[in-house]
Amino acid sequence: MKIVITGGHHSSALPVIDRFRSKYPDTEIYWFGHRRAAASDKNDSLEYKEITALNLPFYDLRAGKVYKTFNIISLLRVPFGFFQAYKWLLKIKPNVILSFGGYLAVPTVISGWLLGIPSITHEQTVVVGYANKLLSKFVKKICIGWKESEKFFPANKIVYSGVPIRKAVFEIGSDSFNSDNNLPTIYITAGKTGSHTINEVVKEALPELLSKCNVIHQSGDHSKFNDYDQLEAIYREADELADGKFYLRKFVMDDEIGEAFNRSSVVISRSGAHTVTELLALEKPCVLIPIPWVSHNEQKENALILKKYGLAEILEENDLTEETFFGTITKVLGHLQEYKLNNSEASEIVNLNAAEIIADETYKLTQRNNK
Repeated sequence: MKIVITGGHHSSALPVIDRFRSKYPDTEIYWFGHRRAAASDKNDSLEYKEITALNLPFYDLRAGKVYKTFNIISLLRVPFGFFQAYKWLLKIKPNVILSFGGYLAVPTVISGWLLGIPSITHEQTVVVGYANKLLSKFVKKICIGWKESEKFFPANKIVYSGVPIRKAVFEIGSDSFNSDNNLPTIYITAGKTGSHTINEVVKEALPELLSKCNVIHQSGDHSKFNDYDQLEAIYREADELADGKFYLRKFVMDDEIGEAFNRSSVVISRSGAHTVTELLALEKPCVLIPIPWVSHNEQKENALILKKYGLAEILEENDLTEETFFGTITKVLGHLQEYKLNNSEASEIVNLNAAEIIADETYKLTQRNNK
């Protein structure tokens, strides 16, 4: 069986790939994705690093995205993306396409539809993205991460799967962030690319933070901003006077992610669907800073779920300053007993079998197509 996987949420795809390899070991997997996280970034994306580390063929799909504001370069890349996807699908001849939404999935799934290749897609968010809304007309099945999103899709295509979670978040497989002080630890992250906006605030707030806690920080690796080196230099200056320890990573990989989550009293993060699901599964107190410009304000909607269930404080990016950042973190650290899961039904949202459900539905689609 040959599968092409594509989409904007590679973190959700990784547990599914792991399930394919364990349950359907003869599966050949090909990845259509981004080698660069942004057009202005010259460094390889975390997506590229993690997918190629699995020895999967990585096809750098340079498709365009239709923005609300006019962007001629991106518009010109739209037909180029279709050409690339169509050409590669002709070459690979996959039995099925598995999409995880996002604009890269559009040329891949529609080209597959033109070639008679069945597709299945997964929707991670509570509110549906433009890509999956369009692709719902072309795919055979739609796996949804949240029951609230079923109203956006044809009922006969829906499979409730939940959002796939990495096993690594539950396992402490390292001893990288162990400190010999009695301070609490916080984990600052911003998803797979990092956030320059959050990094800038951390640079300002770091001396104050290290007076109160140990800090694990995933900065990302954007070549334009060089945040990692700047943060490293700031810590070197503050190290001798700091009470807390600063653990800086460009990326916290699976070998350390379990320790990062489990050692942390509070997680500070964006509120992508995958991160929110992991925080809910771990029942982890958090400060969420939603990206304000994503479609349908989906990150705010995701953050409100954890706020409703008692785990989160939401800090809007427009209100993000050194003072509000430090103040919100210390507020949560000072009242940890108040940030507990307040609804037993919340645990039902997390489906630990999500990866297997998606893998099985994808496999079933290939069998149906072979009849």
